[in-house]
This record gives sequence, C-alpha cells and structure tokens, in this order.
Amino acid sequence: MRAELERLKTNLAAVIQGKEAALELLLIGVLAGGHVLLEDVPGSGKTTLAKALARSLSMQFSRVQFTPDLLPADILGSTLLRPGEGAFSFQPGPIFTNILLADEINRASPRTQSALLEAMNEAQVTVDGQTHALPSPFLVIATQNPVDFQGTYPLPEAQLDRFLLRFALGYPAPEAELAVLFAHRLTSPLDALQPSMDRAALRAMQDEVRRVEVREPVARYLLRLVVATREHPEIELGVSTRGALAYFRAAQACAFLQGRAYVSPEDVQRLAGPVLAHRLTLAPQARYGGRTSLAFVQDIVARTPVPA
Repeated sequence: MRAELERLKTNLAAVIQGKEAALELLLIGVLAGGHVLLEDVPGSGKTTLAKALARSLSMQFSRVQFTPDLLPADILGSTLLRPGEGAFSFQPGPIFTNILLADEINRASPRTQSALLEAMNEAQVTVDGQTHALPSPFLVIATQNPVDFQGTYPLPEAQLDRFLLRFALGYPAPEAELAVLFAHRLTSPLDALQPSMDRAALRAMQDEVRRVEVREPVARYLLRLVVATREHPEIELGVSTRGALAYFRAAQACAFLQGRAYVSPEDVQRLAGPVLAHRLTLAPQARYGGRTSLAFVQDIVARTPVPA
C-alpha cells in the first residue's frame, strides 16, 4: 500500500515540479475522500495537476469546461425520448465518473454551479424526480480563477462548504520553473504517466485513513478552533458541523500520508487554512478593512492553546 502511494507521489511530482506542499494537500483530499478546489491565476498548472491525478489513479475521468452558457443538464444529464422505443430514458452526463474536473468552475452561472451540490454531498443526482447513484469513489477537482478576474461568479457558500480543501499552487521557484521548461521541451510529462493505483487500492487506503487514531485532547483542540470561528466578532458565519467533520477527516489523512497511525496537533494546525478559510463569511467591516479569511484563521490558530 505504501509503495503505491509513493508511486502516486512520484507521478504527480514529475508533472508539477517544486510544489511538494500543494501535492500533499491534493493527496490529503483524495485519501480523505473529499473534493478539492484549486484557486490560482491562469497558467499556474491547476488543470495539469488534475489531469495527472486522473491518469495516475486509473479511473474514469471526465472534464467539464465551465462557461457562462453551461446548463445543469450539460453536467448531470437529461431524460430523452427514444422514438423507436416509444419511451423515455435517462442519458447520463459527464458527472457520472470517478474523477470530475470542473475546469474554471466560477465562470458558470450560480444556477449551474449549484447543480453539483447534491452530487458532492451525497454522491447522487436527481433528474426529473429520479435519483441516480454516482460511481464510487467520486471526486470533484475544481479549478477557479480569482474572483477579481472578469467573467467570473463567486461560488455560493453552500458549495464552498462541500469542498474539503481549497488551496493555490502559486508560481514555482526559479530553479523549478527552469526544470519545467526543459521537461516540456520535447513532449508533455503527462504523456509519459502510467497508472500507479487502481480503485481497490484507493478504497483500501481511504478505509485505513478512517482508522487513524484521533485522541480526545487533539479532537477537542480541533473543535476549539472551529468554535472560535463561530464566536469571532468579525466573522459573520463560522465553520459548520460539516466543516468540522471535514477537518477531522483531513487531519486523519494528513497523519496517514506522513506514515503515522495517530493525528498530532501539528496536523490540525497545518490544515487549518486549507480546510477552514474558504468556509468563513466575514462581517462587512472585516471585508472592507482588507483582511482575508486566511488571516483570521491564522490568528485563531495562534491564539488557541495547543494540547500537551
């Protein structure tokens, strides 16, 4: 199991160089069975990373390019009349896959973005009153450009809450970027990727993640951070119970990725920003003051006592 995980890391590192921290966050999302939102400027490697993960996991993969004219039926599917049979039948959309790449998700209208809510929370979709289960495992990797770019729509709070992690890739260091130039000189590293893990292996790892021990003092520490977001005077809406559960599972995955059978306070601290920041709604005075959700999370972590 560990050998397969190391091969997966190697595959991703061959495509996205100099971004070890971002790759580990992506793997934490996969191991925890959660959805991941990659937010960064165009051209930073978000789509490439999602493709590399899909090829490495050897699972069904679909990509949907989100645009302003995209409709919910373009993602979920629709019920069609088959004249030859004289009956209606459901035509599944691209969401019926193991890994869905929602590329530039914030370029679609809020109505279309909301079409993913049921799928991301319950691994099923309802079309024309009929509920259809999605393949297992089901993972959404969404990319988005910052909201200050033209032609984008902010994601609804309910949808942001369904993403386990949100993080940015950023630009690589100069030496890593030089390596990228030479790596792409003849062909894309994506073309050389070979599957490193199958569906059964991934499910086995996800089961192991759930068995990672979280001692009560660490769980109480995690919960104190969550409650602090709800009680902060400059935060209008703090982290929900679903967010607390996501935080708990992400900490287990982080420990598993490090080869430990228990969660440490450091795991909780490390994931506070990627797991909690996008779940906060700031009060108007905080937004107009220029502070970010991440800054509030970092402040809460710094002020909360760490268990011995």
